[in-house]
Amino acid sequence: MLENLLKQLDWDKSELIPAIIQDYQNKEVLMLGFLNQEALKLSLETGFMHYFSRTKNRIWQKGESSGNYQKIITINFDCDRDSLLVMVEQKGSACHSGSRSCFFRTLENNPTTTLQSQNKPEENIFDTLYHTLLERKFASSDTSYTASLYKKGFNTICKKISEETGELICEIKDKNKEQIIYESADVFYHIFVALASFNIHPDAILQELKRRFVFSGIEEKNSRKS
Repeated sequence: MLENLLKQLDWDKSELIPAIIQDYQNKEVLMLGFLNQEALKLSLETGFMHYFSRTKNRIWQKGESSGNYQKIITINFDCDRDSLLVMVEQKGSACHSGSRSCFFRTLENNPTTTLQSQNKPEENIFDTLYHTLLERKFASSDTSYTASLYKKGFNTICKKISEETGELICEIKDKNKEQIIYESADVFYHIFVALASFNIHPDAILQELKRRFVFSGIEEKNSRKS
């Protein structure tokens, strides 16, 4: 059945077919992605959008790290059979910047400002930091501190988290608010390095915290013992 569906598209022109993703309710254009045959198979089998990342050279499911999944409503293809229009139910933001849509910039006829942000969303610093750390995995350890942590491995990353936590504890004891903020940022940073090592988006931590709202602290701790 899936093979018959795939044969409806023209894969001879390219191994990757572009897909315009649109919100099924308000018809807002959310993003543009690319699918190879395997990504389309997975999308059809699961009912959720999968793409082929040209940067990472692998298939990925939308929302696999952020939780912002795209449930497929309909898939149409154009007259040339080489592009898709997909209506989805979008959970959260489609853009990694935190914007609902990836298309939030306007091209302006201005020699000094070529790209003008339109309704630019507030920066999601956790998301920005996370994706920056992912990029640093492939940077030179000679010029990037983060890359040097990845190169040295988990023992070094764990040691740094322990060291920075100890420094934060000292500042808390001294009741130094400015240094508490500074050292907390260091702790967060090194924890994020560890999370990025396992491709765990910080949204997963936020979702776990949200889950715990329905329990008292005592109930939550007792639930772990069983």
